[in-house]
Amino acid sequence: MKRIFLVEDDLSLINGLSFTIKKQGYDLAVAHTICEANTKWADGNYDLVILDVSLPDGTGFELCKKIRQTSQVPIIFLTAADEETDIIMGLDIGGDDYITKPFKLAVFLSRINALLRRSEHFNQADTDLVSGGIKVDLLKSEVSKNGEIVELTAGEFKLLHLFLENPDRVLSPEQILSKLWDCNESYVDSNTLTVYIRRLRTKIEDDPGNPKRIITVRRLGYKWNSVD
Repeated sequence: MKRIFLVEDDLSLINGLSFTIKKQGYDLAVAHTICEANTKWADGNYDLVILDVSLPDGTGFELCKKIRQTSQVPIIFLTAADEETDIIMGLDIGGDDYITKPFKLAVFLSRINALLRRSEHFNQADTDLVSGGIKVDLLKSEVSKNGEIVELTAGEFKLLHLFLENPDRVLSPEQILSKLWDCNESYVDSNTLTVYIRRLRTKIEDDPGNPKRIITVRRLGYKWNSVD
């Protein structure tokens, strides 16, 4: 049975989500504060985490950062805010999805199921991806270039992982966004992707202004060039 960890302080929302999640056959643990969540996270083993952004004693962003130090468990943010900066922050520190309140339960459940399927695929994949001096260690969530550790944000790591899983294949912006993030396209769009591409190039390319690995294919998208 899949275990889901919900961190939320709205009792009415907790009641509704708890009924829906359990009806789908999932086990559920609930925390109402960051303090309570820290204790239950340390004591539990979860397959997916749902974090409210605004909590009585802190933010879901803080808890997400802590979780990402030791785990790649899928994380969904719940919030009433729909500012682009908040969404990008949530994704960049390691969130996998971002749902704004109010939302339809059917959409909510589809996001949960999609992330759990993606997580299973991730766990079954090869633990190392290597190309052109770049190595992605999936178990450690670590990237190295010619043996030297490269510090990436969670969003950059996901993007690089996707490229190395699809070497020499042109990926459209829509394909990349749909595979990495399930958020509303009005907030996570091709302009956001362009920022991620530029930042990733500065960290892994020898000459970011003349990239040899992450290639822009005019009018089509991007591809990872595996040929030296």
